[in-house]
Amino acid sequence: MRYRIFALVLLFFTSCSTINIPKNFVYTEIKTKTFMLASWQKITRPQGVYKIYIEGDGYAFNAYGRPSQDPTPRGTLLREIAFNDPSPNVIYLARPCQFVKSSICSQRHWTTARFAPEVVNAEYEAVKQITGTHEVILIGFSGGAQIAGLISAAKPGLKVKKLITIAGNLDHLAWTQYHKLPELNESLNLESYQQQYLKIPQIHFVGTDDTNIVPNLTENFVDGKWPIVKVEGATHSSGWEKIYPLIWNEK
Repeated sequence: MRYRIFALVLLFFTSCSTINIPKNFVYTEIKTKTFMLASWQKITRPQGVYKIYIEGDGYAFNAYGRPSQDPTPRGTLLREIAFNDPSPNVIYLARPCQFVKSSICSQRHWTTARFAPEVVNAEYEAVKQITGTHEVILIGFSGGAQIAGLISAAKPGLKVKKLITIAGNLDHLAWTQYHKLPELNESLNLESYQQQYLKIPQIHFVGTDDTNIVPNLTENFVDGKWPIVKVEGATHSSGWEKIYPLIWNEK
C-alpha cells in the first residue's frame, strides 16, 4: 500500500512538472486531525535547526478562472529551492489537498477557505510533529507565506527562529481588494495578528515584475520594520534564482 501511494505521488509530480527528487529526501505523509499532508524530508541532524518550505496555493484556478479539481502545484519554484538546500534538516511541506487527498478536501480548501482554521491547524500540527521543541526557519511562497505567518503568530508552541517569504501574500484582504477579487471570506488573515507577527525575525523577497503580489502589498504590511529585498526581473513564479543561495545560507 505504501509503495502504491508513493507511485501515485510520483505520478502527480510527473504529470504536473518535471523535477528530480534527490535520493536523500524521503516522501512522508503527515497525518493531522483533519488532513493528510504530503511532505519530502531530509533530516540528518535531528537536534539541529529545521528548515521547512511551505508551498503556495498551487493550481487553485484553471485557465478559465474556474476552481481547479486538483490544487497540486504545476510550478516547481519552491521545490527547486528546497531540494537543493544543503542544510542538514530540510522539509518541503505541501498544503492540504495537494499531491494527496483527504476525505475532507473540497474546492473551498484552495479557494475561499484556503486559510481556514482547519487548514492552519493542520499545517501547524505537521510542523510541530516534525520539529518538536527544536528551532525552525519557515520559508513560505505566495500563500504559503500567509500559512507560515499564521502558524507562527496566531498559535503558540513553535520555536520560530526566522520567517522568510518569497512573493508572500501577507494580507489576503488587501490582495483581493487590489485585484478586485471576491474576498476569501472563510479564511483567517494574518493582518489580524500583525502585531505578533512583526515581532518575529523575518526577511521578505519580492519580485519587481510580480503582478500577482506586487511589492507595495508587502511594503505596506511590513511597514519598514524588517528587510524587504526587491529581486529585479522576478515575476510571481520565475526569475528568483539569484536568491537561492541567500535562503540556503540561512541557518
